[in-house]
Amino acid sequence: MTALHVPRTASDEGVIDGAKKTLGDAIVAVKSHVGEITLTVKRDEIANVLKLLRDTPGLEYQQLMEIAGVDYPDRPERFEVVYHLLSLTKNRRIRVTVVTDEATPVPSVTGLWPVAGWLEREVFDMYGVLFAGNSDLRRILTDYGFEGYPQRKDFPLTGHVELRYSEVEKRVVYEPVSLPQDFRTFDFLMPWEGPEYRLPGDEKATSEEPGATSPAPAPNSPPGGDVKTPTETPKTTDKPSETGAGKPADVEARKEARKPRAPKAEQEVSKPEDGPDPKPKGRRGRRSGGGAT
Repeated sequence: MTALHVPRTASDEGVIDGAKKTLGDAIVAVKSHVGEITLTVKRDEIANVLKLLRDTPGLEYQQLMEIAGVDYPDRPERFEVVYHLLSLTKNRRIRVTVVTDEATPVPSVTGLWPVAGWLEREVFDMYGVLFAGNSDLRRILTDYGFEGYPQRKDFPLTGHVELRYSEVEKRVVYEPVSLPQDFRTFDFLMPWEGPEYRLPGDEKATSEEPGATSPAPAPNSPPGGDVKTPTETPKTTDKPSETGAGKPADVEARKEARKPRAPKAEQEVSKPEDGPDPKPKGRRGRRSGGGAT
């Protein structure tokens, strides 16, 4: 049996102790869950923390992979800024978070990784988090003049305009936001069991009108007519006739059907301007009762 070639990953053993020793009082909380380490650090120390995680031997998280935002409206400091780091030499990851509010900026880390400029602009555009030291903190995903921050939990879903490119008008058009589907509470049941409610216009649901009859239960169904398809025995086809494909087509007929056809105008026989219509070939004139005409 051939062994699978997978990248070698260093264990996270000793990472928490090494981080505590290196970062000291800058750490607020440490969490290790499902093989992932998360460090919550002081907001003002984030640049120094990431620099130490990058340059300290034994830690060596050299690459910044992502900066993301999370919104918790019930907290006094509602926003979390999450930094994802990757160690290229040890092939392992670590997550670092800080908390802030709508008015307090987070120190920028563009001096450590220039790519952080784009990532911080995304968090600013979606959540409104400010980054002190970012020299180009502009919106990057929304349109010019957009008001509000779309990924905040309290951002309204209606009352705004959206833009799109119109193929008909050949320009960018602005129009009110329209939600094609009403908001519902989904119960996430298994699809073959069906929901407890009945959607309007669903003909498969049992009618509750007076005089309506319920469909007959399937053979060998349990009492009450509750038929469920077992997941362990999926439906299969035993014969080609059950697939609906039919018999294979004749080879010569298929070749004939795939031949390119001449344009319809060339197939029609043009009639002369004057004189009778030409007699079709291969047909004999009828004889009348008095003899040949």
